[in-house]
Amino acid sequence: MAGRECYHCKQWIEQGEEHDCWTTTEAALTQDLSEELQDAWTRLRETAVTFGDQRIYASGTCIMFSRESCYFFVRPKRSGLEVCVFLGRELKAPQVRRADRKSKTKVANILKITHRDQVEPPVTDWLQEAYELPDMLASRADATRVTSKRKPRPKKKRARSKRR
Repeated sequence: MAGRECYHCKQWIEQGEEHDCWTTTEAALTQDLSEELQDAWTRLRETAVTFGDQRIYASGTCIMFSRESCYFFVRPKRSGLEVCVFLGRELKAPQVRRADRKSKTKVANILKITHRDQVEPPVTDWLQEAYELPDMLASRADATRVTSKRKPRPKKKRARSKRR
């Protein structure tokens, strides 16, 4: 039979068959989770929804939570939920697996959630802080613009032409 193997997902696709391995949903990403992880995921999602207006969508292997830009995402795995929270600082806590600076203003803090009871303060406080971070950064930028004065440009020296 004629067909091909998908470069991305390694699935065998028959000739003429449609295939879209990039399109995914929250349900598809969380369907294989254990009951404990399903409960943790539900609590995490419900907590994030209470913060306010945002977009929640599945992308690749992650479920993204964003306002104008992503403020945290969840990567569901069999062993737990890998949660990446973008904050303006590096977290020092036992729940944090690692922290990577991603820009001048943001640090990606990686957490691992294995049970519903872990989705409570301080984790929920960090999520709230991440949700509010763009507002804080914008107000800081506005304050900097208002208080900073423009430096005067140094005058250029003109070269004098020599007359003979």
